[in-house]
Amino acid sequence: MIRKASVLLLLSSCFITSGCAVFLAGAGAGAGVYTYANGELKTSYQATFDETNRACVEVLKSLEMVMIEKTSDSIKANIKAKQTDGTPVTIKTVMITPSTTEVSVRSGIVGIWDKKVSELIHASIAQRLQK
Repeated sequence: MIRKASVLLLLSSCFITSGCAVFLAGAGAGAGVYTYANGELKTSYQATFDETNRACVEVLKSLEMVMIEKTSDSIKANIKAKQTDGTPVTIKTVMITPSTTEVSVRSGIVGIWDKKVSELIHASIAQRLQK
């Protein structure tokens, strides 16, 4: 019981210190904790930067999204794509450690974000990284 109270207290402090970000517990194997703020759904994966970027590109292809632009250096990458209906999708990856990569997914246009599409992309990335 004390442990549950400690976890709730810790989560409450995260809510308070992170402004309006919403934390979601991911479902399924390999899913983690997401933050959702300003249209970006963000989480970290226990995978190298290169593995994670490869998974992101594969996911876009499998979801029939057209990649428009990809920029990358040794620690961060930015992928711009379009869904079949022309709605934009942006995936940003940043190396946190050699074995941890943070991924932010934004789908939709300013003010009309599509959180469900972002969740689908993250679930697909997590699934590919487990293989």
